[in-house]
Amino acid sequence: MNTVIALMHEGAQNHGDMTYLGSKVGDQWKTYSFRESDRLSSAFAAALVKRGFNKGDNISILSEGRPSWVIGEFGILKAGCTSVPLSTKLLEDEIVFRLVHSESKAFLVSENNFQKAAEALKEINPKPVLIVISPRTAHLEEMIKKYDQADTVLLYDDLIAEGEKLLEQEDYREKLAVIEKNISEDDTVTICYTSGTTGNPKGIMLTHRNYIHNAMNSMKVVHVEKGWKSLIMLPLDHSFAHTVGSYIFVIKGLSMYFVDAQGGPMAALRNLPKNLKEVNPDFLLTVPALSGNFMKKMIQGVSEKGGLIKKLFDNGLKAGIARAGNGYNKPPFSVRFKNYLPWAVANALIFPKLRAVFGKDIKFCIGGGALLEIRQQEFFNAIGAPVYQGYGLTENAPIICSNSAAKHKFGTSGVIIPDLDVRIMKDMETECAIGEIGQIVTRGGSVMKGYYKNPEATAETLIDGWLWSGDLGYKDPDGFLVVTGREKALLIAQDGEKYSPETIEEAVINTSKLVNQIMVYNEQCKFTSAIITLNTDALKTAAEKQGLIPCSEGDIDLIIDLIRDDITAFAKHPDYAGIPSQWRPASFALIPEIMDENHGLINSTMKLVRHKVREHYKARIDEIYATGSADPRLPGNREALREVLGKK
Repeated sequence: MNTVIALMHEGAQNHGDMTYLGSKVGDQWKTYSFRESDRLSSAFAAALVKRGFNKGDNISILSEGRPSWVIGEFGILKAGCTSVPLSTKLLEDEIVFRLVHSESKAFLVSENNFQKAAEALKEINPKPVLIVISPRTAHLEEMIKKYDQADTVLLYDDLIAEGEKLLEQEDYREKLAVIEKNISEDDTVTICYTSGTTGNPKGIMLTHRNYIHNAMNSMKVVHVEKGWKSLIMLPLDHSFAHTVGSYIFVIKGLSMYFVDAQGGPMAALRNLPKNLKEVNPDFLLTVPALSGNFMKKMIQGVSEKGGLIKKLFDNGLKAGIARAGNGYNKPPFSVRFKNYLPWAVANALIFPKLRAVFGKDIKFCIGGGALLEIRQQEFFNAIGAPVYQGYGLTENAPIICSNSAAKHKFGTSGVIIPDLDVRIMKDMETECAIGEIGQIVTRGGSVMKGYYKNPEATAETLIDGWLWSGDLGYKDPDGFLVVTGREKALLIAQDGEKYSPETIEEAVINTSKLVNQIMVYNEQCKFTSAIITLNTDALKTAAEKQGLIPCSEGDIDLIIDLIRDDITAFAKHPDYAGIPSQWRPASFALIPEIMDENHGLINSTMKLVRHKVREHYKARIDEIYATGSADPRLPGNREALREVLGKK
């Protein structure tokens, strides 16, 4: 097997009529076997070939997870083309950039994303062919009629039907065979765009070799069995879900069901609990925000029961956590024995009901996309539905390491997959000792080909075959990788979505009258915050204009409000109005002294060293999030403001 197309053929041969894909159509689940998925993707490829698509053409996909997403992408690859998966959360101008930069010749969209796609296409000429991969509905047909090039819109179901007839002809079967024969393991499968800075994301080129290497070696770390099921809650443009769902599932004979998104994203959220019980997954792919929400609801539900139930739960949870230790180094027998009874009672009477939220067959979850707090790891392990933390980069296709049932340690990202070299580097030449924090670099068959049409960025990231991740971490004495932060610090929301802090910092600096330095912060938090230093003279002038008296007890909070309004003034500026609200700093920590070379807070080019700033001001960051609400009227800010304004 040297291509993912060969994986699909082999999956069809090995797993035949077993279910590969499933989704809701109306009130019923419709499933597709491995053999059927292979045949339908070939039919889709035949229809594309008939319309003149050739090797090297790029085709974008904008859709929630569904069988036609997977079958459509395999069809794209069988036609010799390259897939460009796009996030459904992209803004219209972000879609436009990716379509234009990738020179996409076709654009696969779902009904839920048709309107957004149609608006984006108004800005593009020539336009890619629009292909709708949802079933025909009255609502869809109405939207198509309003599209200014309605007569050019193609429907996936029509293309599949057409392709199946084409495959009855020997010449089309031969055409596809020739195309497939000429596909190399070094050909690009996907171009996955980073969040990047606004208007300049990077397109990560991943090859057949990358995906096969990553899938085959990742399976050696996390054990799954043929016939297991999973409900895919993550979008398929998410590199973790893409590699696991599209390729590992095919290799191992696993069934992939999708959350019912009929009616849009909000409907999908409402349908998730019901779908979990209908599918009864054996394992799940998740992100910390999702598992965190489950944990909160479980705890809340038990608390509402109160009385004996809550007491048994609290005692059982505490005992379960104590018995597990850190998951790798087990506590002494005396500790496990002492805590056995309260855990056993809760595990018999309460924990099964909590686990049932995931269905009756759940064995474990794998968390990716953001760092998973230890509290979640301990909680889910104690109730018998462990969530194992993994780590990866899209540039690494993406899995680098993972915890598993066989070997796990809470607070780490797990053991490194086989046949992947991982080093922790202090600088370009010096490797860190065990336990010493440095930059994570990788080398092996999973490492990307490069950034699409961006040789400069490629040269900066790929050096002598090594991928410099920009992430910080260390190897512990037991062989686990611990990720501590991001030197290139993309902001990460609770749902794993990422955004460039430089975009926001530039917006603030260019529009603020009061801010001197700023570092925006979000590490899977409820809201985004910032660490700032101030232009003292400008602040005093602004306060006086408002009739506020510096350092007076009654006016301190009003001056803090003034700073808050100044920081978010960029939202009204036409150049920055497109920055999503979740990334705008909702609170902040005022620092009275300029951040300089002391404590290594700035480097030789006068740029803030993010992980150093984060570590140095950890207490101030903790204060921001301590109450759970975004209120900058904090004791630390009042104290800092008095110090700043009290200076001559």
